[in-house]
Amino acid sequence: MGGLAEPIVDHEIEKLDMATRSRGMNRRGLKRWVRRGIVVAAVLALIPTVLTFLYLPSFVHPVSTLMLKDLATFSGYDRRWVSIDDVAPVLANSVIMSEDGQFCFHRGVDLGELRGVVDDALAGEATRGASTITMQTVKNLFLWSRPLGSVRKVVELPLAVYLDAVMSKRRIMEIYLNIAEWGPGIYGIEAAAQHHFGVSAKQLSRRQAALLAVSLPNPIARNPAKPGPGLRRLANLIERRAGRSGAYVGCLQ
Repeated sequence: MGGLAEPIVDHEIEKLDMATRSRGMNRRGLKRWVRRGIVVAAVLALIPTVLTFLYLPSFVHPVSTLMLKDLATFSGYDRRWVSIDDVAPVLANSVIMSEDGQFCFHRGVDLGELRGVVDDALAGEATRGASTITMQTVKNLFLWSRPLGSVRKVVELPLAVYLDAVMSKRRIMEIYLNIAEWGPGIYGIEAAAQHHFGVSAKQLSRRQAALLAVSLPNPIARNPAKPGPGLRRLANLIERRAGRSGAYVGCLQ
């Protein structure tokens, strides 16, 4: 009997040893992947940090991630960079009054709007948008649109604060106006003005500026050159607000 028991015991011990080694290998493998994940996250975090400094000079003309996607898929796009000095002031004013009325006063993130979104979410109510122009600039420059929008927001908030701390409001607006999408394959205000109205960005009228501004939230579905009743009503409101924007747009002067 003793001769039979010994091989069984040895076999069980061997199985335990193998299980222990397997768990040790799994733990080491997990730690290795965690370390790799941390390194990748650090590298990804450094990319926008470095690019932000590269984008500070006015002679640098950044492109958006959507533009890069169009290039990668051979879709092509129309973008003609233009200095903010060569954009009708009413256009920038209209964009601020439509997209981010506190642009000149917040530090990249509108905390008042953000608190409202959090309160609505906790109350189980439909949340409204709280994305500032700075946040949209960050998203267009460095991030993605869909899917995983919630994950993107977590990354977007600190990047927006960082961009606002490093870059002037005027430069942020200049970049935003030159990378914003205004239709399929249409990026930047100069290409948008030419495509939709046949004029340069500097020649845009108050009405044209308002129509372009209110089309920004959904540039694929909203055509500023052929506005429906709802878009016209929004444009009327923004045109009036831009006309008396005053101090709200003082940071662009």
